[in-house]
Amino acid sequence: MPTEIEQRRERLRERFDEWTPRTLDAWLEHCAAQHPQRPFVITDERTLTYEEVARWAARLADGLAALGVRRGDHVGMLMANHPEFVPLKFAIARAGAVAVPFNYLYRTGELGYVLAQSECSVLVTMTEYGGLDYPGMLDEIAPAWRQGEPAELPDLAHVVVLPTGGSAPEGVRTVEDLAALGDGDPGASDGSRARPDDVGDMLYTSGTTGSPKGVLVTHDAVLRTAYASALTRAFEDGRRILFSLPCYHMFGYVEGLLAAMTVGGAIVPQTEFDPVGYFAGIQRHRATDILCVPTMSVALLEHPDRSAYDLSSLSAILSGAAPAPVWLWEQVRAELGVTEIVTGYGMTECGGAMTLTLPEDELSLTSQTVGRPKLAGAAGLPGSDALAEYRTVDPETGADLPPHTEGELVSRGPTHMLGFWRKPEDTAAAIDAGWVRSGDLGRVREDGYLEITGRSKELYKSGGELVMPREIEDLLSTHPGVSQAYAVGVPDERWGEAGCVCVVPAPDARLSADEVLELCREKLARFKVPKHVLFLAADELPTTPTGKVQKFRLARWAGDRVGGTTGE
Repeated sequence: MPTEIEQRRERLRERFDEWTPRTLDAWLEHCAAQHPQRPFVITDERTLTYEEVARWAARLADGLAALGVRRGDHVGMLMANHPEFVPLKFAIARAGAVAVPFNYLYRTGELGYVLAQSECSVLVTMTEYGGLDYPGMLDEIAPAWRQGEPAELPDLAHVVVLPTGGSAPEGVRTVEDLAALGDGDPGASDGSRARPDDVGDMLYTSGTTGSPKGVLVTHDAVLRTAYASALTRAFEDGRRILFSLPCYHMFGYVEGLLAAMTVGGAIVPQTEFDPVGYFAGIQRHRATDILCVPTMSVALLEHPDRSAYDLSSLSAILSGAAPAPVWLWEQVRAELGVTEIVTGYGMTECGGAMTLTLPEDELSLTSQTVGRPKLAGAAGLPGSDALAEYRTVDPETGADLPPHTEGELVSRGPTHMLGFWRKPEDTAAAIDAGWVRSGDLGRVREDGYLEITGRSKELYKSGGELVMPREIEDLLSTHPGVSQAYAVGVPDERWGEAGCVCVVPAPDARLSADEVLELCREKLARFKVPKHVLFLAADELPTTPTGKVQKFRLARWAGDRVGGTTGE
């Protein structure tokens, strides 16, 4: 007899026996027609049904069209996981535009760069989050933005705000105003509808060239990835997924929002991670699934108030973005009562997570591997049940390596990016004959599961967020007390990896670790701020015979000195 998981998976295969390419807005309309009164977005303050979200999205889309937004235009989103994110996201798609969700932890310089590079004609932003004043940041970036004449951002014609702290700036249109504008011109967006193979999202990721890159992904691509998640994890009808991972990231957006729609489910979005918030949300809204990174899983297990909450509805967890030991998964199963534990691996450039372990797998696979290519059924590669195909190449030459050999992981599939916005050289370097290079070292095992063994580039992940060392190094080099600075990732039990800057002070400089970290806190998003500072003399730097610093040796040296940290 098939197991319950196998039965659920088979029901999904039967419902999606043929893949129908759709746009994001058409997908919302399809789901709203099937489940009009089902809850879709659930928060402590309000619950939105599928029908309500679809109607709201249509009003907002007409408002965008009334502002002049047309097919292919870029609309920026600087927004945490507020309920409004969902109808706005689908409204942008309905208007035929490309959604550009930004990391809302960007500091002023970072935000200014991506706003200019993305060429957004409209920006929808919060007024405040985590102490960041977004209108104030815009004042610094483009002082005349309130008058609609931002010389520094010539493409930006309109700014729309969601009041999240205080009132909206005088004379600036709100999200509510945008919907009212649409009410005055119903159907204005009907003539700009996109196609499934049009770009629906441009998501920024850190690159190796010193500046973020906008990854271009189609409507159809993210929907295929979301369905593959639901199939691989064997979603039951009406699954409720609670998460605080931001929807500007593929994790919250695809694994949460879009995947839940596959089974007429609901999301319980939270604007920040707090263990008690997770516990209370699970109890109050009967969440069945949560999305985490390992640091969050540890925090849930360690919180002293966990036993005060009813977590009996919870049966599943996806905890990805960093490796975790088997004991963590055993504790999650034993202490949170979760029976379906999965982890995975992917990149924005591939359309999100491409691999997952199965919920029925042994926990050793969840610890030792990042899963195998997602089951995708009719949405996968032609003639295959997989969403993507992986192999390894020589990281220097790009030459194929024998099967199951460690090398740089490359992949291809129907969800992979079209390229980077306005960066043809980076696109050419990243895509080789249809295969996307990951920059990660690993191997494809004989059983099809992937092992990640390292990174061929210098990027590292801290708490699931990708950090670009050069950005930190360039910042610190502006300090008069710094002669040289090198940022590396070091092993960390809680964060997977933590940032460590190795600093050679300028001659006679009196420089403290606090001073170095304070500069980073002022200028960088929080996840980029290093956890450790080490000082050394120039002649202690590991170098090649030609004097080039060997980062991998420096990282080893730093890890030995910081070793055993918990990252707290």
